[in-house]
Amino acid sequence: MAPALGGVCVTVTLLVCVLGGRAVDLQRLTAASVDPPSTPSDPPPTPTVACWCASYPNVTLCSWPEPAGSPPTRYVATYSERRTQLLTRPCRLIRPGSASSDLVPAPWASSQKLWRCQLPDLKLLTDYVLNVTAVSSAGSSSHLSSFMLEDIVKPDPPVEVRVSLPDSRNLLVEWSPPPTWTNLDIFPLKYLIRYRWEDRGSLKSVNLGPFENTRKQLKGLASGRTYLFQVCAMELLGLGACSSWSSPVEHSIPKAGPLRLPHTS
Repeated sequence: MAPALGGVCVTVTLLVCVLGGRAVDLQRLTAASVDPPSTPSDPPPTPTVACWCASYPNVTLCSWPEPAGSPPTRYVATYSERRTQLLTRPCRLIRPGSASSDLVPAPWASSQKLWRCQLPDLKLLTDYVLNVTAVSSAGSSSHLSSFMLEDIVKPDPPVEVRVSLPDSRNLLVEWSPPPTWTNLDIFPLKYLIRYRWEDRGSLKSVNLGPFENTRKQLKGLASGRTYLFQVCAMELLGLGACSSWSSPVEHSIPKAGPLRLPHTS
């Protein structure tokens, strides 16, 4: 019988010959390599989850990227109130590339495939626990987090940002609230304006606000410059965070008249 050493099978053949009255032992060793047993692939990576409330208090979403090159993976997402964790409810999963996915923007730019889930009917001033589990044939991994709805409020960016020049030195910036913020009468928004320009190869930036209306006249901006204007939205009482900045709108002020230091009315 051939003994097995680790992952190697060794065959030993002993030949005894008599040559000239002497016994000569001849050994022949034959080694055959054996492939080690295949190891199972690693379980899927733990999902990196971010949650936000795009319309307080009715629209809450969570999102996580699908790892590139990962084995086929399915996700199970549930949530519960912290004080009653045994009563879990499923999130409504939205697959990457689905028609519903295109209608649900993420609050950040990403080139990755994003999974999303909707958490309906959350209560105000209540702690919640979220569990997102990635499951594949090799195992599973889970993301656990807790949040309160008021801490994750983040509106979508304002839309229809417009810049006009009523006179040679005053700019009028106007915009519309994000259409996804459906309770504007009950939960109003406030806004910040950011404008940027290039000065001797360096990018300068000024933030103004907050403002409660959807238009602002800016006075005293230097002539002969091109500015980029953006607006972000935030819940009026300061819940959560400001939205991402809107798409930049470019506007140039003709070169005319003496320069004055920028200020707002």
